Amino acid sequence: MAGHRHGAAVAVLGAAGVALAFAAGILGWQPAVSDAPAGQARPASPVARASAASSGDPAASGSQPGRSAFRMLPATGPGYLTPGSDPRALPGDVLIADANNRRLLLVDPQGRVRWVFPGSAGSLNASRFGRPDDAFISRDGNMIVATQEEDDSVAVINIATGRVTESYGHLDVPGAAAGYFSHPDDAMLLPGGDLLLADIINCRILILAPGRWHVLRQFGTTSACSHSPPAYFGSPNGAFPMANGHALITEINGDWVDEMSLTGHVYWSAQPSGVAYPSDANEIRPGRYLVTDYSSPGQIVIFDRSGRALWRFRPTGANALNHPSLALALPNGNILVNDDYNDRVIVINPATNRIVWQYGHRGVAGSAPGFLANPDGVDVAAPYSFLMTH
Repeated sequence: MAGHRHGAAVAVLGAAGVALAFAAGILGWQPAVSDAPAGQARPASPVARASAASSGDPAASGSQPGRSAFRMLPATGPGYLTPGSDPRALPGDVLIADANNRRLLLVDPQGRVRWVFPGSAGSLNASRFGRPDDAFISRDGNMIVATQEEDDSVAVINIATGRVTESYGHLDVPGAAAGYFSHPDDAMLLPGGDLLLADIINCRILILAPGRWHVLRQFGTTSACSHSPPAYFGSPNGAFPMANGHALITEINGDWVDEMSLTGHVYWSAQPSGVAYPSDANEIRPGRYLVTDYSSPGQIVIFDRSGRALWRFRPTGANALNHPSLALALPNGNILVNDDYNDRVIVINPATNRIVWQYGHRGVAGSAPGFLANPDGVDVAAPYSFLMTH
């Protein structure tokens, strides 16, 4: 989630009519819709396979690590997509942090719910799980880290057993002392098992050792909020791993994005052009970055390390975005977005600037099949999850 701050209104900037060649050049990928049969997962990109092969990841062979860890519900019926949605817009199933429904969903490209957490009243200790606003699958595909920003805690979930195995922070008790968070955001497991997260109101970036609370590294000064990384951060709401082992930090106050090593060296800082409230900036490929503007109307922007906008999606009217907080680039060139206050998850084709897939009813919250309530985070199932491709 984006965190809290009242941002200035975003200037209206044109976004229509992007040509296919232009989009392919910005993203560095193939055209956005392939000829794969509807619902069939495409093979991993050469970049993903090469990265996986270098580390011994089973994704290198084209298998789907972690897929079998989900105890999948039957794939029956036509699904619950918005009319006009194309299942081919997605490479695989989508993990959705459905915050106000206090649940995680795995939805397939046809719009069928294949997995739910918590799955039953006895599947977890309910006192250890709050409203999930982000959820990311671990690199090995076996765990999910769900951040409960509004509830000041983080839960690590074993996918196969459907149980919380580790909890960090104190549910509904914010703080800055050891063992406490104040609006943590985007917690992710690093390859060695450490936990990387942004602690928004405490204005710090933390790397925690697994198991019992132990801070390995802290960047930023607790509760001292300004832009001067790595000593100070202005309400950081995202710390996303990059392909080179660094992290991309997003600061709400001042509208900054920073590339920083995990030892605290800052390589560059930029203010994405025309973005009033940056949320969850992440890397598409070296030199190309993706950020959402947590505003109404919101926008999705691709920018370079100078902050120059290379592509912008800011529709008006019926498809206007309302406080989107996370956008992830997919291997096929499309962009997956949770449009929080519109109660929907969408896929954008940047070549046409059109929404080509939607789960949820725009502006209508609910918990029945096909409905969401303030979806605040997304990821993609293995082998296309964020941590597997970064």
